[in-house]
This record gives sequence, structure tokens and C-alpha cells, in this order.
Amino acid sequence: MSALSPEALVTVGGIADHQRLRTSRIASVLGNRLGSSALDYAVAHHLLEGAEHAVRTRDADRLTWYRNRTVRDLTHLSVDPHLVLSPRPADLLCSEISETAYYLVGPDTAPATPEAQVIMRAALASATEHGFSRLLTQHAPVICLLKRRRLDETLHSWALTRLPGTVFTDYTAHPEVLARDLIHEAAHNWLNDALAANNVRLPADVTFFSPWRGTRRSVFGFLHACWAFSLTVLYVREARRSATDAVVPFLDTHLRQQAVQFAAATECLEQALSYVPANEIRERIGRAVGKVVGPA
Repeated sequence: MSALSPEALVTVGGIADHQRLRTSRIASVLGNRLGSSALDYAVAHHLLEGAEHAVRTRDADRLTWYRNRTVRDLTHLSVDPHLVLSPRPADLLCSEISETAYYLVGPDTAPATPEAQVIMRAALASATEHGFSRLLTQHAPVICLLKRRRLDETLHSWALTRLPGTVFTDYTAHPEVLARDLIHEAAHNWLNDALAANNVRLPADVTFFSPWRGTRRSVFGFLHACWAFSLTVLYVREARRSATDAVVPFLDTHLRQQAVQFAAATECLEQALSYVPANEIRERIGRAVGKVVGPA
């Protein structure tokens, strides 16, 4: 396995143990029997959040549902090996401490539409073909498909620390675009898990200019952007070779834009990485960005 392969980049010690320990603790709180897979880890956080929400709203039936569910009860939502959901905008939630919307699997959750499942399977196949299966299986096992959009519309996607392993994203008819955005958000989930598994605490008062936001961001935010966008570039470079029709200029534009962003970001990367005490994490981010700014 090449030291620069996507699979090697996301293989870091401690993450699986961190996920299993966290899942075990949640299972203990809920009093149910969750497994030890990455999917169990992601679902566990949905169940915990759902149970807490049910307690706040005094909904005893929903609380019982969340305390008794396991992954085995959710196979009707599966696009193997992921759970794929298509929540309606009205079903998205917002917390008091964050304006970022989220969705929790629940008793009323329906599978994604057959059309969306076809696009999802093609996106997962493309990601797998180009070496990103491990990243998506371990760090995006739960996928919430939001709005279907055209290529010329703004696409929104995000991940939340409160729901590790879950990705929220718009999508188009083009699997390569969906795969790109799944990889981007899964990369954020990966870095959060890697930092937590290695007990890394980054200083909040140290900032660097982020060309992606056009403003200064904390070390945490700056490195997240460098890592997540570097993986999208590595994927798009490969997917572009076999892409056809309208998605080709879309992918080319992405690569041109990222070349400009990384040219600016690399000036500060070494200094930003110096705040990461975990050698494996520091090396992975540095290698990923190095391959982006090096010869394609």
C-alpha cells in the first residue's frame, strides 16, 4: 500500500478504539446493546441526541424508542454499508447553541428515494474505485441527503461534532459531485476523531489566514480546511479522468480554484502543523497537502 494512497492517509492508530469506547459509553447510558462498528458509533450519537431531545420534550414513547434501538433495527434505511436518509427541510432541527441544522434518525425516518439511492450507489462506487472506501465507511456511515440541485446552483454540505460519522449534503444527478462532497465532510469527521483519539487540544487564540473563508481562522479551522479540501482534490483528479458531459467543466473548475487556495494556504501550513503534537496526524495532513501542491 503506497504511503500516499488515500487508504494510507486515513489509517491512524487509536481511532477505532476511540469509536468503540465512545459507543460503549453511550450504550451504557441508554441501556441498550450497540455493536462496535463505525456505523454503531454514528447511530449511537443519533440515539443519544434523540433520547435527550425526548426527555426535554417529555415524549415518553420516543424516549423508549431511542433507548431500545440498535443498528439491526435500521436495515430498511441501508444502502450497504451506509444508512442513507432523505429528511424533509421541515424535519431538520436546530439547537439553542448552534444555528447549524441537523437531523436525527427516528421512528418516522423513511428510506431515501429509489432515485437518490441509485445516485448514492454510483457515488460510493466512484469513491471506492479511487481509494476512499475506508474513509466513507468509517467516517460517513450515516448520510443525510438534502436537496437535489443543478450543477450551477450552490451546494451545501456539513458535518457536526455532535453527530460524528454523519454527513449532511445536497446532491446533483452527477455521482462524482456527491462523492466529492461526501469525502470532504467525512474528512472533517476523520480529523475530529483523530484529534480526540490522540487527546490533541489545539490553541484557540492562534489564527491563520484561510483562503477558503477569506478570513483568519483558528489552527483547528485552518487545518480542517487544508485536510478536507486536499482529499477532495486527490479524488477529483482521479474521477476527472473518466468523467463525461457537464460534470467535466465543473470538476475542472474545482481543481483550478483549489490550486489557487492551496498556493496561499501552504505558506502557513508548516507553522500551523507545529501546534499538532501527534506525529501521525501532522504527517497525514502534511502529506495530503504536499501531494495536492506537487505534480498531479
